[in-house]
Amino acid sequence: MTKLTRRAVLSTIGAAAAASALPATPLFAADRTIRHYWWGNPERDKRTFAVIDTFQKKNAGIKVSGETIGWGDYWTKMATQTAGRNMADLVQMDYRFLFEYVHRGALKPLDEFVGKSLMIADFDKGPLDGGKVDGKLYALNIGSNSQVMVHNTRAFKEAGIDADLINWTWDDFGKVCEKITAKSGGKMKGSDDLSLMIETFESWVRQNGREFYGPEGKVTATAEDVAGWWQMWADLRKAGVVRDKNKTVILDPPIAESGIAVGDTAMSHYWSNQMVGIQAVAKDKIGAAMVPHKAGGKPGQFIKPSMFLSLSRDAKDTEAAIAYMNAWVNDPEITGILGLERGIPCSPKVRAALTPKLTEVEKLSVDYFTAIQSKVGPLPLPAPKGAGEVRDAFMRIGTDVVLGKAEVAEAAGMFIEDAQAIVERAQ
Repeated sequence: MTKLTRRAVLSTIGAAAAASALPATPLFAADRTIRHYWWGNPERDKRTFAVIDTFQKKNAGIKVSGETIGWGDYWTKMATQTAGRNMADLVQMDYRFLFEYVHRGALKPLDEFVGKSLMIADFDKGPLDGGKVDGKLYALNIGSNSQVMVHNTRAFKEAGIDADLINWTWDDFGKVCEKITAKSGGKMKGSDDLSLMIETFESWVRQNGREFYGPEGKVTATAEDVAGWWQMWADLRKAGVVRDKNKTVILDPPIAESGIAVGDTAMSHYWSNQMVGIQAVAKDKIGAAMVPHKAGGKPGQFIKPSMFLSLSRDAKDTEAAIAYMNAWVNDPEITGILGLERGIPCSPKVRAALTPKLTEVEKLSVDYFTAIQSKVGPLPLPAPKGAGEVRDAFMRIGTDVVLGKAEVAEAAGMFIEDAQAIVERAQ
């Protein structure tokens, strides 16, 4: 786990937006401690520790202990803490795993606090509803986002790329990869190899007219979907226009080690709220494109809650935890610190306050979010229990394909069988 102190992190951040008046906040007794656990990156960690510092100054009786770790290890540690009944009071939750953790009994509903100590009456209904399971609110939306193909604008300009990056297709994508690689003499490949990214593959499945998981939680993606995906990337690898296979099989690398950040590649798949963090570590100015479309296919992308704050089952001081959660989404000084790094806020008041202060990359995020509104499909249902293990299986079996240890068709069939067995066993 990344160990950072507030002093070390805050030494790098300037003064936040000036505080505005808030409704009277409760006075807390001293020596009350809550834990906040999130997956992060350097930019997110910096902002979050600044929020913690600001909250503690305004609520002297509460100490907030921040715990941050990268996405790749986050869910492993979360599962361990859940099993040991030692979860942090407040956990950052992802839409993919929300139903799973609710059905494990690991999260507490927030409904009893709404309108009392959690003030969200004016928030957008759609983003709020994304945090509900079986009619109860278990997760508070702290930003909305969508998939994005981040690209190196300098490399695109030098290669003469003029594709329509909102409406382009996978065929266009392949041609762009060829041009980028050729222009750089092979020093920069067109894209990271996304063979093992199940999140991007799910867009591919939707473009084929299916969801990865059906309404009953069964795997409805087919072996043909998987084989088509892995074969496309195998062809790009053979052409030498995507990142080396030895880099591809490093699973869930930190943003700072991605091809975009180090300059090895000109494109990769992310979520739109990550653009702030990517620009912070990238050598060149970034741009935003949609996940390429399938010619004649269905929309693959969707707009989803980028992440939530959830109250864990193990929270002991719920009053202090909810006070922190409420400040996170309502306090103007705190929302000013957070900006759009975690996604587009679902509070109209917060969005209006942030607009004049947006950085260049934050404006890019908002403009992209606006441009894709008519191009996306509906939000899929949250993945069923066992989805995390299915993701691991996709990467494990796909790794054998990338390394040439397994044939595409055989591996695709094996994955679908394993994925269905995993979700059936998990129910």
